[in-house]
Amino acid sequence: MTETRTTKATTTATVTNVDMKLEVLVLPVSDMDRATDFYTKLGWRRDITPADSGVAQFTPTGADTSIHFGTDLTDAAPGSATAFLIVSDIGAAHRQLTAAGIDVSDIFHYTASGPVPGPDPDHATYNSYATFQDPDGNTWKLQEVTTRLPGRIDVAATVFSSHHDLVSALFRAAIVHGEHEKRAGGQYDENWPDWYAAYMVAEQAGTELPT
Repeated sequence: MTETRTTKATTTATVTNVDMKLEVLVLPVSDMDRATDFYTKLGWRRDITPADSGVAQFTPTGADTSIHFGTDLTDAAPGSATAFLIVSDIGAAHRQLTAAGIDVSDIFHYTASGPVPGPDPDHATYNSYATFQDPDGNTWKLQEVTTRLPGRIDVAATVFSSHHDLVSALFRAAIVHGEHEKRAGGQYDENWPDWYAAYMVAEQAGTELPT
């Protein structure tokens, strides 16, 4: 008896990546009114929700992702959430929170020996922090980011979410461009807008910076 083997042809399907934008994070709180008062004090935008939904939704300034909280939304223990808020200027963010009456920690940064007080002396990206908590103990950690690590941003898009972020980026570009002009003999660079644009795009994308 001859055994016949049948080989099945296999094909590999190509799946197109569909945008999946993070819209909302559910925050575990014990008192909706108290949480609403706190996030209103923060100055975050309160988004419209159906009157009978039992949900409050807030969006941090400049963010694409919102938080919401309410009745029976999650089984997580109130106060168990931790999230990061990215800022371009940790000092300005700290002053803003303090002025709003938020109990925020002192700024700190990390060294080889661990966390130490104060911002990173060189304002190295990803290395200056401060923390605060809402009334339930949910923790928010501010992190200063000026240049993204490679692969962490869409290099085809350059976005500044606020006037302050744009001004800060222009200021950093101006400092480096000043050194660029010195190396060129101290002559005025008529093409400075193009240089600024290239620097700001590269800084945000985490690619090689012009010099």
